[in-house]
Amino acid sequence: MSRYDTSPKAVCIGGGTGTPVSIRALRQAGIYTDAIVAVADDGGSSGLLRSHTGYVPPGDLRKCLVALAADESSIWPVAFKQRFEYAHNHTLGNLVITALQESSGDLQQAVSLCEQLLGCVGHVYPAALSSVVIDGITLDGVTLSGQSNICKSKTALASVSLSPANIRANPPAVFAITQADLLVLGPGSLFTSVIANLLIDDIVQAIKASNALKVFVCSLTDIQGETWGLDAAELTEAVLKHGLAEYLDYVIVNRPPEAAHPTVGGNVTGVFTAISSDSLPESGTLKTTLPSVRYVDFDQDIERRIRSSGVKLVVRDLIDPKRPTWHSSGALGEALASILQDSNRLSR
Repeated sequence: MSRYDTSPKAVCIGGGTGTPVSIRALRQAGIYTDAIVAVADDGGSSGLLRSHTGYVPPGDLRKCLVALAADESSIWPVAFKQRFEYAHNHTLGNLVITALQESSGDLQQAVSLCEQLLGCVGHVYPAALSSVVIDGITLDGVTLSGQSNICKSKTALASVSLSPANIRANPPAVFAITQADLLVLGPGSLFTSVIANLLIDDIVQAIKASNALKVFVCSLTDIQGETWGLDAAELTEAVLKHGLAEYLDYVIVNRPPEAAHPTVGGNVTGVFTAISSDSLPESGTLKTTLPSVRYVDFDQDIERRIRSSGVKLVVRDLIDPKRPTWHSSGALGEALASILQDSNRLSR
């Protein structure tokens, strides 16, 4: 018998930076996990492949596939992360997914073949089967087009939309939502990864109709401009505003002890160790200089504002002490498991 035979089923909804964190947290907690991944990426290796082939950008799919591998340290998951600087910085995984899209003519089949290759426990579903462009409007009224442009915004976003607006969802992604006991949105790039999925009508309608517990994991920090300066209540409000008002059940927020993390609530500039080789360049554990990192504000007033929206709040110390801009997978897994436990859904 598999350890997952009596496990509740979780579905993570997001993109390729934060969603693997939730995948690893849930798996560490012994919870069977699938992932639904946004298809709006247009930067880096994924953007180059998208512009040259017209296919769905593969990078976020690849990162979630690796996170679901039975053994991330085995040869194929490690190889999938191998980046070739001499070949436009593409990863092997991105090239394999793109090649399988071309040879099969079926994106979901291409992803399924990669699941077999990597020995994945759980499935990865593109939110849609064709690429989309994400557009954003900033709080000061500036319109930006494309994920890579939105990420560089100097002002936080007020809203986002997709083009084409009527894109159809990937049917297996919708079905996965209907079978879930727990739906986890985030962490990660709020507008371009998490909310991008909520802009697909079939996805958001399935979430609304689902009996699963719906949880938003608030990011720890701001690194990209799309959420710069927003506090935990404003991040929550953005999710509610984009289709989940009255449907979101829980928000998980970090509130670390001041003594352990004295920089929380302020700005910090420095060098941090990436959580894994999936974070930026993927040729091993490395360090990256972040020009400015702001921990997302959370205090009693922000707590009151979140609770007033009707959602339940789970507040934990979630910072990984070795990687202070990332969630601890153990702490996040415990928080998610506690939500299932409190709702009597920890086992089927």
